[in-house]
Amino acid sequence: SKLTSLGELEMTWRGRVHFHPLLVRVLHKSRLRYYGKPEKKVDMPYQAYFEVADGSGMMSMVLWNSLCPEWYHSMKVGTVLLLEQYAIKTSYPFKTQPTPGDSQMKRFATIEISLNVRDPPAKVSIIPEEMVKPQWGLPEVKYRFITRSELDHLPNNHSCDVIGLVTFVGRAERARKREHGEDFWLYRWAHAIDGTSDQPFILELFATSQPDVFEHIHPMTYLVCTQMRVVRDLTENPSSTIYLTTSNESQIFITGWHKGQPYTKDAKVKNFIQWTKTQSEADQMKKTVIGGYYPFPRPPNNFLKY
Repeated sequence: SKLTSLGELEMTWRGRVHFHPLLVRVLHKSRLRYYGKPEKKVDMPYQAYFEVADGSGMMSMVLWNSLCPEWYHSMKVGTVLLLEQYAIKTSYPFKTQPTPGDSQMKRFATIEISLNVRDPPAKVSIIPEEMVKPQWGLPEVKYRFITRSELDHLPNNHSCDVIGLVTFVGRAERARKREHGEDFWLYRWAHAIDGTSDQPFILELFATSQPDVFEHIHPMTYLVCTQMRVVRDLTENPSSTIYLTTSNESQIFITGWHKGQPYTKDAKVKNFIQWTKTQSEADQMKKTVIGGYYPFPRPPNNFLKY
């Protein structure tokens, strides 16, 4: 069938109601958002953002309501989609923006693709990777992996991906979303090493929409975290309190989930795997810790500073 591109859509969408099909690859995926309120009568008040791209550039795609439980888990980073019925809307200005792995990629920020149950009822097909043709010109998923030795030189809020061997994982903790609200964020601390530094990555992992992974992070697993943000305490000693925290588009993977993921082709991931082959499992096991209370960033040594 006649396809359109994201670039053509941006130029021609205003005068049209029906659009030609789109062929795109998912490059980023946000966590699932629940927006239910007691006074609103929506059956399944869910929403998820994806960043999708073709040869012309990248655009946001929003999955609404009952389409979320149907499609959210199938639309992985790297998945190729054929979209045949969709709506185009002006972009929501306040949403978070992931950092693209390819800094040259054009971003269409004025509009977004909307997939709904009706008006029009979205028709989505997943194209298996073995059927994807090179002549379609779809971009590959690119990452921004860093090693632990590179972390010390990165600025606050820098976006990156990491891989490491878990040496510590703390218990799940809760923090209030708002000071007097009823809602909580669930998170846990983890340490991971990659052999490039004496220091581990210190990771603040908030529960994403992957409970099966979040609950099973344990020592000696290979942990991949994407779209992490660097957090530096710029006031005290900047090097002592550097850690990474998850963003709205972070994905977490542990041993057993890596097969077929696009990052397995990345050079830094391959280097890490080579390093793990030189390590003695028994020696690393002795250094691992699980559970307990982990106060971080550390409070000052004396009460006057505190």
